[in-house]
Amino acid sequence: MDKSNVEPLFEWLDHTTELIQQHNDEPYLDSLAVTMETLFFNDTAVEMDEILSRKLKTELAKIDLSSYATIDIRKAIQLAILKGMKDSTQQQHLMTPETVALIIGYLADQLMKGKDSVRLFDPASGTGNLITTVLEQLKHDVVAFASEVDSTLIQLSLLNANLQKKQIEFFHQDSLRPFLLDPVDLVVADLPVGYYPDDVRANDFELKADTAHSYAHHLFIEQGLNYTKEAGYLILVIPDFLFDSDQSDKLHRYLQAHAHIVGVIRLPESAFKSKANVKSILILQKKGEHTETPKQPLLVQMPAFKNANGMADILGQMNAWFQTYQK
Repeated sequence: MDKSNVEPLFEWLDHTTELIQQHNDEPYLDSLAVTMETLFFNDTAVEMDEILSRKLKTELAKIDLSSYATIDIRKAIQLAILKGMKDSTQQQHLMTPETVALIIGYLADQLMKGKDSVRLFDPASGTGNLITTVLEQLKHDVVAFASEVDSTLIQLSLLNANLQKKQIEFFHQDSLRPFLLDPVDLVVADLPVGYYPDDVRANDFELKADTAHSYAHHLFIEQGLNYTKEAGYLILVIPDFLFDSDQSDKLHRYLQAHAHIVGVIRLPESAFKSKANVKSILILQKKGEHTETPKQPLLVQMPAFKNANGMADILGQMNAWFQTYQK
């Protein structure tokens, strides 16, 4: 990370957010949303308290957003959001790590090679870090969509996209309900892990539980496939125990019927707080008339992200695999 560019912007975001937080006596992330909106419009909201408005206009005079590269803006926003989430214990209030998002962006670019344009969807977009990182790496004309149920997170993700000048159409809804959305070429998602509380809605899914609540992460896989074109791809961050849980037999059967497993990339244990939290990246292709399971799926154990030589070696192996993979 280039601290000379990222740090000043983060410090401005953080200082301004704390000013708003102290004035409004509200959570850091809510105040951060006000900061980001003020920065995007380069002005304060008409309805804002006059004292706070004057303070923010003073802060705006100290910053020139046009002098920052998109990647610096994204990283500075990441740091501010991570600070706001530091004390959060809610699973849905965790951000996809930067390195993981970059790997998914690399995979997306490889899988979409040969296409002039791409329709992209993230049904669990959170703060928008994953989808904006992927958009940065795709060398295509992209029409992007994202969904998030949490009102604070979707506000942050919308402002995040605006500040990075990324055009994304957002749905503010329960992502396991129907969308007014035509199928896409590529779905990316960091799957929410846990139980889905709406048993009535879960009944519409093949992957519903036979008893009690269904697993949200299973339903998100099915929902993702529902909105993927035939022969389209899904790149999903999954819990390491996905295929070993009490409902995994049903998931196995469902995937055999509807998708090809293109690859599994196990992320390094060192990237997570405990072995129980380790995740992998699952690459699926939705079955179509001319699709087939790869003769040799992409199976990778990622080294520690700090191991530069190990990472370079693995990326070389992955590049070689993609050259032989027949899309």
